This record gives sequence, structure tokens and C-alpha cells, in this order.
Amino acid sequence: MIDLRSDTVTRPTPGMRRAMAEAEVGDDVYGEDPAVRELEERFADLMGHEAALFVPSGTMGNQIGMRLVCEPGQEVLCDADAHVVTYEMGAAAAVFGISTRTVVTGGRLDAAQLVEQVRGRDDWHLTATAAIAVENTHNRGGGLVQPLDQLEQLFAWSREHDVAVHLDGARLVNASVASGVPLATYGRLADTASVCLSKGLGAPVGSVLVGSAARIAAGRLWRKRLGGGMRQAGVLAAAGLYALDHHVERLATDHEHARLLAERLGVDPARVETNIVVVEDVAAPMVAEAAKAEGVLVSQVDARRLRLVTHLDVDKAGVERAADVVAGLIAR
Repeated sequence: MIDLRSDTVTRPTPGMRRAMAEAEVGDDVYGEDPAVRELEERFADLMGHEAALFVPSGTMGNQIGMRLVCEPGQEVLCDADAHVVTYEMGAAAAVFGISTRTVVTGGRLDAAQLVEQVRGRDDWHLTATAAIAVENTHNRGGGLVQPLDQLEQLFAWSREHDVAVHLDGARLVNASVASGVPLATYGRLADTASVCLSKGLGAPVGSVLVGSAARIAAGRLWRKRLGGGMRQAGVLAAAGLYALDHHVERLATDHEHARLLAERLGVDPARVETNIVVVEDVAAPMVAEAAKAEGVLVSQVDARRLRLVTHLDVDKAGVERAADVVAGLIAR
């Protein structure tokens, strides 16, 4: 089975499994797991922040990150297709009492478009905008890399108007590899930021949240409250450390495979910037079901769109086979 539903389906490589098995561990709730501490220190440095927190999932990282910059009764402003409002089960409202308000952007960040929707804190009739959430790369936008100049403009404006920026960087390493922009450059343009280990980097579990030392200290309390306090978590952190050492540069191969898919499936390769290919104007349910019968798994975005995501578990031959199957079904 060729599985292109998501890069979350990757399995640990043999080298990663060895690293996990050999990890030195301790009780992370007591702050005594050396592998977790190393992972957090490395990510804080990579992202240009003071501190970092290892969490079980990207959703937990995002939700804690937003709670650290937004109080109950305030709002987070974001794109209408952002992961934090589309795929995180209303957690901001359900768990933290945080409102969210969305703007249709098509996935590509336009700082001015968001800024003009911000609500100030001086009118007690309105819900104040405490933070803006940005997703990079943008999942439902087809893996778009957010323009650096727009990120810079947004952050500069936010400093002057007491509005925080949270970066959902689930696939931020893909963005960095594709654009050549260092992770620290992206990281310094946000107050809090989360990065997934369990997507293109190939680890089985986990994300890392970064921010100031004070915010991350508060984040540890929220992680514990949410049931995310892990004990001998070094066996998981070791996978993340291995990924940083071995799986970053190879993301460029996933991006090449995605462009190959795009060319074969009639998608403009210029719209494929990282490892996600969205095929539009197709009978998505029919194609997905028929492709499955032929050994290829793809995701349905909606009734007229398919999503295919390249990753380390599918090589070029697998990508070409998937392209043959899906292209043949689309052409019927």
C-alpha cells in the first residue's frame, strides 16, 4: 500500500528505533529526563527562543501556545482554514474560553488583511484581539510557505500594538528547507511557536513549543493540567533528536517528489512549494475509493479536492506508481 494521506503515517526508521531503544531516560515531570532536556535545549536554540517544551502532539502545542498569549474572553485571529480552528476540535473555546475569529485569506499570509481586522482593547463592547495565529506551511493552502516579508510586517506591527503572534509551525522545517530561511528567523517572528516532530521529520510522537522562559514555565503547568506530563519520555525525545540529525535535509527529496506528482496530475508545479499536492475539480470520494482498491491511499479535502502528501516512507518509484493510478482515475 502506498500511503500518501499524510506525512503523519511515517514509521520510525531502523536508526531512529535504535536511538529510541538506547536513550538515556529519567522522569520528565521532575525535569530529570536528559534526552527531553537536550531536545528542548536544541529546539530553543534552533528557533531563537529562550526555552522550549516537549509536548505529545501538535494540537497540544498550539493550544498551550495560544493560551500563553491570550486570556479567556479574548480572541485569537487567524485564517479561516487554519489548523488551529479547522482540525483542533474547538479546543481554544472548549478548554480555555478563548474566542477565535477568522479571515478568508486562501492560505497565503497578507499581514495588512489580518491587521485591519484586529479589535482593540479600549472598547468594552468588543472582544479584544490578543493574538494572531499564523500557519507555516499552510496545510489546507497546499503546503504554502508564508512570505518572509509578510511575517516581518506582521510581527513589527504586533510589537507596536500589544498583540501577540503564535506560529503553528507543524511543518516549519519543510518551510525552512524549501525557502532557505533559517528556523531561528521564523522563530523570532513569533511570541510562541510549535513545531511537529511526527510529520515530515518522521518521529512517531511529539511536538515542541518554544517561547520566553517565563511563558514556557507557565506552559509546563498547562501541559500537566492537560494530562501531557510524561515520565520516561526520553524514548520519544530521542526520536526527535535523531530526526534533527538525519531527516532535515532529506525533506528536499519529499518536495521534489511532490512536484513530480503535481506534474503528473495536472497541478501547476509552481503551486507546490513543499510536500503537499492538492488536486482540484475531481470527484474526490470516487477517486479516493478507487485508488485505495489499487493500493494507493490519498485524502479527501472535500467533495472536489484530493490531497497527497509525500514523505520518507514513499520513494520515487512509489510516487510514480501513485501518480499512474491517480492520473488514470482522474482521466476516466
